[in-house]
Amino acid sequence: MHEDQSYTIRRMKREDVELAVSWAADEGWNPGLHDASCFYTVDPQGFFIGERNGEPIGCISAVAYDDAFGFIGFYIVKPAYRGEQYGVRLGIAALDYLGERNVGIDGVLKQIKNYEKLSDFHLAYRNIRFEGKGEGSIGKQIVPLSEVPFEQVFAYDCQCFPVPRETFLRCWINMKNAISVARTDSGKLQGFGTIRACRNGYKIGPLFADNEQIAEEIYLSLARLGKGEPVYLDVPEVNSPAVALAEKYGMKKVFETARMYTKEAPKIRLDKIFGVTTFELG
Repeated sequence: MHEDQSYTIRRMKREDVELAVSWAADEGWNPGLHDASCFYTVDPQGFFIGERNGEPIGCISAVAYDDAFGFIGFYIVKPAYRGEQYGVRLGIAALDYLGERNVGIDGVLKQIKNYEKLSDFHLAYRNIRFEGKGEGSIGKQIVPLSEVPFEQVFAYDCQCFPVPRETFLRCWINMKNAISVARTDSGKLQGFGTIRACRNGYKIGPLFADNEQIAEEIYLSLARLGKGEPVYLDVPEVNSPAVALAEKYGMKKVFETARMYTKEAPKIRLDKIFGVTTFELG
């Protein structure tokens, strides 16, 4: 088919990111109430919107964390315009922007073949979204994350993410309508987590911990803040203790994503990831 000349792709302005978040909500992805502010601070140049005759019909984010790694999210085309190559052109624009970086994505399972066609994306593992109820109790060794030196938090996060993400992390753990806690022992950080308010209920992420017992303490200390509302946790399927933790508290699978990379899967401590930070930015 010939290329639609009425379709253009431009960089988003800050206010456009709110539109992308609302579309994500329409897709059932249940974004956090204040996710946009942290997303945009990482790479303001990495958000794109597709317009047909001036009407926004699609979006994508392509966040460059550094010169080596980027992550794609918010890959959405409005339902009425799907199957017309608008999404493909958005994907190409995103990948062109990220250049030679290793690119990650949490894609919907039914689109895996399309991601593989778009670039050299290959499956690393699946992430599972679990839904439970907000209930729990605070552990004796749980403290507000603000009491832990940021350098320790940052160092721990670097074990669980492909590249340092200081700007994002500072914003995320201090987000409005979010609470972050840590588990420490004699001043040593053993794990931390954040719960944030979403369109529907609350989402815990990240949830990083040395082992399942510590993860459980952090989970219960955060889940109790949901007070009977839905609480969501996104778990790497390859971390069996993380899946077991979700199932122990009666959480049910809602959907799955495919974590894919264009190059070799980064060497991160998946055994410490009991809850993914966010599907949009990794």
